[in-house]
Amino acid sequence: MIKRIWHGWTTSENANTYCEVLTKLVIPGIEAKKIPGYLGIEVFRRDLGDEVEFMTIMSFQSLENIVAFQGPDYERCYVPDEAQKVLKRWDQTAAHFEQKTARKAG
Repeated sequence: MIKRIWHGWTTSENANTYCEVLTKLVIPGIEAKKIPGYLGIEVFRRDLGDEVEFMTIMSFQSLENIVAFQGPDYERCYVPDEAQKVLKRWDQTAAHFEQKTARKAG
């Protein structure tokens, strides 16, 4: 499994708006693409005082699936215009990690 990790930052005032754009527009848009091997997405939020950081972790079965989603330049970020309007800054590329193990407590 491959994890695609990306970060974006916004102002405290725009954080809830960005979260809504992400969960109601961006993620459903990704899911509508029916990308083979796409397994899901996790969204994390961290308040940093004067700004708010968001991190997304997308899961894919293979790197080939990410190329199907993003094209040959697969590390390029995916930030639709609606999200760019409320973000302050964002990673221009996403990092990709191969998941080697996962353990659950118990």
